[in-house]
Amino acid sequence: MSSLRLHHLSTGYRQKVVARGLNATLEGGQLTCLLGPNGAGKSTLLRTLCAFQPPLEGRIEIDGCDIDTLTPKDVSTRIAVVLTDRVDVHGLRVSDLVGMGRMPYTGFWGRLQDADHEAVAEAIRLVGIEALANREVDTLSDGERQKVMIAKALAQQTPVILLDEPTAFLDFPSKVEMMLLLRRLAHDTGRAILLSTHDLDMALQTADTLWLLSQSEGLAMGTPQQLAESDQLSRFFQSPHMRFAKLSMRFVI
Repeated sequence: MSSLRLHHLSTGYRQKVVARGLNATLEGGQLTCLLGPNGAGKSTLLRTLCAFQPPLEGRIEIDGCDIDTLTPKDVSTRIAVVLTDRVDVHGLRVSDLVGMGRMPYTGFWGRLQDADHEAVAEAIRLVGIEALANREVDTLSDGERQKVMIAKALAQQTPVILLDEPTAFLDFPSKVEMMLLLRRLAHDTGRAILLSTHDLDMALQTADTLWLLSQSEGLAMGTPQQLAESDQLSRFFQSPHMRFAKLSMRFVI
């Protein structure tokens, strides 16, 4: 299975370092949740991992290859990205939007060949949105749109998928469904799936691995149980108004 590794990575901007000295491994076949307080640099880290902005120091490797040596096209065949922004398009069918995931292989104006159509159909099947395939995107609910964007990322056939707050605009049942879907996709397809989220309890119940990011402690990684037993979860989310209960693996108000 593929893996993505961070080696002494520092992220931020020319005038400001947001996070420094990050070391971690994103493993294939696992759902990993990136957690941290506001301002910790979660979105900046995701943008750096998908080469939207360069690292300040250190390096990122995917399958042993330094991401800095890859062309944008090479990166797009290795890493797919689903952003928080709400998709707002008119007159475009779901199957056509999912088909845009094939652009790294066809080019922007390229026609889909048989193999591309098969990849699109498989992505739609994996996400379970066959009934939506001929619907126009602007008629869908937020949860349905998010599933379509995940199918588009799957059609891209990359070993790594990064998602920035994929449950941000969803109601609670839809959040649960989305997290379980992403976990199943990671397990069934062998992809490495990393998502940032503020839904602590949801991440604790569904993630295989957690990345805890803070400006004071850097990046810690482990299973939810490992991070709970080491008291790192309690330290990362300190508040006089809540405590972390190890037995139930929940934050209690």
